Amino acid sequence: MSSPSMNAQRRDAGQPSVIKSKSIPRKQRKATPQHPSVYRMTSKRKERTSEKSFERMPPEIILRIFSYLDPGSLFCIGLVNKHFQELSNSNFMWYQFYIRDCMKKKKAGREGRAIHDLGVQERPKGYWRNAFFKETAGLNVNKWRTKLKRIDPYSGLPRHTEDVIRSLCITWEITVTDGRGRRSTFEQSHASFSGTAVFVFWGAVTWPPFNQLTSLELHGVLRVPLDCPAPYRPCWKSVMSKIKLQGDHCEVCVSDKIVKMLYVGQGVTLGFWKDQWEIAFIMVNLHNHRLVERSLHASISPRPAAGVSALFDDVDPEYGLHGYAAYIELHDTVRVIMSDRFSQLFCRRDQICDGYLPLEVISENNRSSNTYLVGDVSLPWRTEALHGTIKDCCMINLTVTDEAKQPFWCVSAPVVMTKASQDTVSYDFGGEGFSILYRDSEGRVEMRLKQMDYKEQYFVVNLVIYIAVAKVNKHFGRDY
Repeated sequence: MSSPSMNAQRRDAGQPSVIKSKSIPRKQRKATPQHPSVYRMTSKRKERTSEKSFERMPPEIILRIFSYLDPGSLFCIGLVNKHFQELSNSNFMWYQFYIRDCMKKKKAGREGRAIHDLGVQERPKGYWRNAFFKETAGLNVNKWRTKLKRIDPYSGLPRHTEDVIRSLCITWEITVTDGRGRRSTFEQSHASFSGTAVFVFWGAVTWPPFNQLTSLELHGVLRVPLDCPAPYRPCWKSVMSKIKLQGDHCEVCVSDKIVKMLYVGQGVTLGFWKDQWEIAFIMVNLHNHRLVERSLHASISPRPAAGVSALFDDVDPEYGLHGYAAYIELHDTVRVIMSDRFSQLFCRRDQICDGYLPLEVISENNRSSNTYLVGDVSLPWRTEALHGTIKDCCMINLTVTDEAKQPFWCVSAPVVMTKASQDTVSYDFGGEGFSILYRDSEGRVEMRLKQMDYKEQYFVVNLVIYIAVAKVNKHFGRDY
């Protein structure tokens, strides 16, 4: 017969031993760890439950909670979902912000109370939010248009353009599109102002390959100064120009040991690393003529204002051929190299040739009108890692006004100074001859210079502005 101890050993050999929990003190017990996915599922369930419970709240309670938010937080919470977007557009809350902002600027009072009496909720949804954004951004059209009416008699352009742009915090962006339709947007690196133009630079970004790009768009941007991250701030964007990058391009303007530049029109210049077509930087020159309106037209009106055409004058047989004035400025990104104004420019009917009206600004026979360039002609550039200077290159800003002192032809683009192919003999200037040329669909500029032998100085000995006859006929209603 087997003993009880032997039977116990057999049972133990056939089954695993089980230790009862009673034999282990409670202090020494360890909780059985759960799988990490269990925690994730639990946390997600809690988040979904909290979200659903918050969304199930009555709209009155949610609006009451939203009323404690500042404008920036209220705008950002509208980006969470459609339900919050609808509630965050409450006319009542945004009206309170609007009135509070007006009170700070001392513009509220009886007018605000009268509007409140008429009923805030009767306005379309989002009305007071947009009104608050425009008020906060300083988009008071009458105010800055009145400021831009003060014209500088020397340049013929508004004298407070820079002040208005800085007060409105206007910036510019570039959007490039590749062959697959993918769009990339880049904010400006910095901007500098001259008397007649704004020089905007993009240099601290990584651009897509140039051979894959099909178009480039320049936008004027006005952001509302809310207390929220810059990418989420509401803004107005206006398409100022759109340039196709496929097909033939202009020739390379000029280059140095590191980069080469290509002008693609409408004031836009692309800089490439030498011996390859990778974009290093982009420069944009914007003429001050109607610059504020062009940068903001999407926010003030659906379309930009049309140009003003002169009225037909059948009394003057030479109408449209005289009374012109020109203000020309050569500059780099930092300083002005040359600036001068010339008036009483005219062209006789028999001087019209090859579809152009020549306006002789500086003539070799008239020594009194000679002007000169101050310093070297060069254009500095800078990227995030490198910087340099391209010699014999600068920017030209030209403003031609008509007899009514209205801007008639405006140019803002890079130009290159080259050695003159046919140098003329001059007894007053014995140095080498150089030329600066500019051309577009509306006209061209031809400038000849002489370098002094004993000084690093250039004198302009000849300057002629050619205006397309088609442009003159369209503006003045003539048929030259």
